Amino acid sequence: MNDKQELEKLKKDLAHLETDIHEKTKENQEKDDEIQNLKDKVDDYHSQALRLQADFDNYKKRSEKEIKDYVKYANEGLILKVIDVYEDLERALKADKSHDLKEGVEMIHKKLEDVLKGEGLCEIVASGEKFDPYKHEALMVEDNENYDEGTVIEELGKGYTLDSKVIKYSMVKVCKKK
Repeated sequence: MNDKQELEKLKKDLAHLETDIHEKTKENQEKDDEIQNLKDKVDDYHSQALRLQADFDNYKKRSEKEIKDYVKYANEGLILKVIDVYEDLERALKADKSHDLKEGVEMIHKKLEDVLKGEGLCEIVASGEKFDPYKHEALMVEDNENYDEGTVIEELGKGYTLDSKVIKYSMVKVCKKK
C-alpha cells in the first residue's frame, strides 16, 4: 500500500469517525433533552405537591376556624331569646313595686346578667357615641345643637355582642344637622 492509498484510507476512516462523532453528539443531545424534560417534570410535580400541601394546610386552618366559630356562636339563638327576658326584668326593676318583689327580681336579674356575661355577651354602648352602622340601627334622626353630627342622642333599644360578633343592634336616635 502506498502513501496515497493510505491517505485515502485515513480520510475515509476520519470521515467515518466524524460521522460517528456527529451521531453520538446528536444522541447525547437527545439524551440531554430527555433528561432536561424529566427534570422539568420532576420540578412541576414538586411544585404541584407544594401547592397541594399549601392548599391542604389552608383548608385545615379554615375548617378549624369554622368549627371554632360554630362552637363559639352555637348558643346565639338561645341567648337572643334570653335577652328579651333579661330586658323584661330590667323594666320590672325600674317600676315602683313592693320592696320584696324588687329584691327578688334584682337577684334574678343579677344572676341572669352573670350567666349572659359568662357566655360572652356584652352590651353595646350607644348614648353619646359616634353612630356606627355595624353596631347601631338608626330609627330616628334629630337636629340637636347639644350633639355633633352623627352622634347617638338616645338609645331606644339596647344592642349586644356575643364575643366580638354583633348579635343585636342598638336601636338609636342620631343627631343629623339640617
